[in-house]
Parts: sequence; structure tokens; C-alpha cells
Amino acid sequence: MKTTPDSAHYHFYNNRLQPYANKLRKNGTKAEACLWKYVLSRRQILGFQFRRQRPILKYIADFACLDLKLIIEVDGSWHNKKGEFEKDQIRQQALEAAGFTVLRFTNEDVLHHINDVHNAIKAWIIEQVEMP
Repeated sequence: MKTTPDSAHYHFYNNRLQPYANKLRKNGTKAEACLWKYVLSRRQILGFQFRRQRPILKYIADFACLDLKLIIEVDGSWHNKKGEFEKDQIRQQALEAAGFTVLRFTNEDVLHHINDVHNAIKAWIIEQVEMP
């Protein structure tokens, strides 16, 4: 993806990936659907807006809060396959180099401990942002 001087202003949005992001939104995992419905949608965490399947750089982030420059990834069992860990690390390094923080949770975390996931995200936000 070519970046322009305004890329940072648009949070490195990659409109060429939008059709793929739309497809991922429609075919998300159960864990992603639960995290979206019960934690991230409708500004449920301290009033911050999250977006699903957001194209950033040459990747599609599961969830992103642009105001916080926070990306949340939900990793399924395929992330344990040979080579996937390394790909995840490269992806995370690129996103962090663009100024984002990446929080990762497993499908099992989300499906069986959603309150803990909610509290971890909320704690991160409180730590980063001075709340009124």
C-alpha cells in the first residue's frame, strides 16, 4: 500500500481491502460476534467507538478503535499452526510501527471468559486515557 502524507490522518486505511473486510464481517467467527455484541459495539466500553474488520495498512484488523489507536485481535486455533505465529508477529510489528497497540485474545478467552476480556480491554483504556 502506498502511503500519502494524509495516511496517518486516515489511520492508514486501505480501501483496496474493503471488499475482503465486508466478507469477513459477514462470515465472522462466533468469538468475534460475541465480542462485538457484548463488549465492543454501541460504544459499550467507556464510550469509545470500535470498528469491525478495519483495513489498516495491508491487513484487516478484527476490531479497531481509531481514537485510541487500539487494535483487538481474536485468535482462533489456526494461529497455532506452523508459520502462523511468525505471520502474526510480522503483522503486529507493522501495526505497532504505525502507532497502534495490539491486544490479542483467543477464541476460548472470548467464549468462556468474556467478562475477563471486557475488563482487560477496559483496564488498558483507563491506563492510557485520563478519564473524567
